[in-house]
Amino acid sequence: MEGQTRQRTLVLGRITGLYGVRGWVKVFSETEPRENILSYQPWLLGEWCTPCRLAEGRRQGKGLVAKLEGCDDRTRAAAIVGQVISVHRDQLPPAGTEEFYWADLEGLSVETLSGIRLGRVGRLFATPANDVMVVEGDRERLVPFLWGRVVREVDLELGRIRVDWEPDF
Repeated sequence: MEGQTRQRTLVLGRITGLYGVRGWVKVFSETEPRENILSYQPWLLGEWCTPCRLAEGRRQGKGLVAKLEGCDDRTRAAAIVGQVISVHRDQLPPAGTEEFYWADLEGLSVETLSGIRLGRVGRLFATPANDVMVVEGDRERLVPFLWGRVVREVDLELGRIRVDWEPDF
């Protein structure tokens, strides 16, 4: 593999259970809207990112169900329950203006408007009110991702997020 770099992958969901006896599985999706996970091909399953093509997929009740090519019975489907579903980063459409994929923000440096470094984005999570960045530095800070109010600038090329936030908070 010398000279090759492993392509970046992003987790979009996971196989959560069995659906019926013909190889269908239940799918938890982290995409928004949740059905978007069905539009990506191929899915990369598990730790080894095994490529699998989606034969069919649909909304079922409040969730999603899918059938993968070559997975024609309950026994084969049971073997993939619990596997994460990833895709290559370049399979995702470009983010819009002032829109960002969380995965692109993770690891960026976070600093105040006055240039005080708070740390790096460790992860993000959603709350009913707004998304929150977990900034890991001298201590962990939870900084709301409120564009224009708290988050003033995201510069992916410089690897930096500038925030209107008090360092002592």
